[in-house]
Amino acid sequence: MLRAVPTLVRIARDLSEGVDGLRFAPPVTHVYNPLVYAGKAHARYAERYGAGPKEIVLLGMNPGPFGMAQNGVPFGDVTMVRDWLQIEESVDVPAHVHPKRPVLGFNCTRSEVSGTRLWGWARDVFGTPERFFTRFYVYNYCPLVFMAESGRNITPDKLPTSERAALFAVCDEALRAVVASLTPARVVGIGAFAHTRAERALGTDGVTLGRMPHPSPASPLANRGWAAAATAALLAQGIALPDAARAEV
Repeated sequence: MLRAVPTLVRIARDLSEGVDGLRFAPPVTHVYNPLVYAGKAHARYAERYGAGPKEIVLLGMNPGPFGMAQNGVPFGDVTMVRDWLQIEESVDVPAHVHPKRPVLGFNCTRSEVSGTRLWGWARDVFGTPERFFTRFYVYNYCPLVFMAESGRNITPDKLPTSERAALFAVCDEALRAVVASLTPARVVGIGAFAHTRAERALGTDGVTLGRMPHPSPASPLANRGWAAAATAALLAQGIALPDAARAEV
């Protein structure tokens, strides 16, 4: 079996260096790069669960303030990362911390709803991380967290055109490298943004692209039963899931 782990760690390092060279103007006042200050946990995630090839890559947007921003793991609700994924590493502090958005690492007591939903679904459907990651890998397109002076989260799609272009060029290159390493048959965007970026970065040559709903609490659909909607979306694309998941749809 092809071992992709060293490649994923290298891709993360190159991506981190690439985005660290970018600059962002107001309303962005603070930028966090968890690949730097939470790099140990991110590397452990890649080392433990990133052995390829994979059948499916689930592609997220960028870190949430109480998830990957705290521990470096995509959709990284602290409880799910520590208790289900069995990852807990020391986390440093960003150089320029927003007073309303401290980085507490694995001491963070706030729940990341999107991460609770995503990893909770994986746990309920597959049982163990090993069974899930045999086929799937979860990867965030952009590794940066953007905040306004008020502490408000700014998503990458809301950046000015010139800043988006520079950022997306680096992130597109990293996504292509991840796909080349893991050789998935499918890349499924978690939400519209991720799906669009996958289309732009990968085209349709050699990999099938799909979409599933985002688990954000800002989404009315997600709040009406995200797990069932996610399962239905994957089944509709011909992605086989355990029988227990089918029974819930």
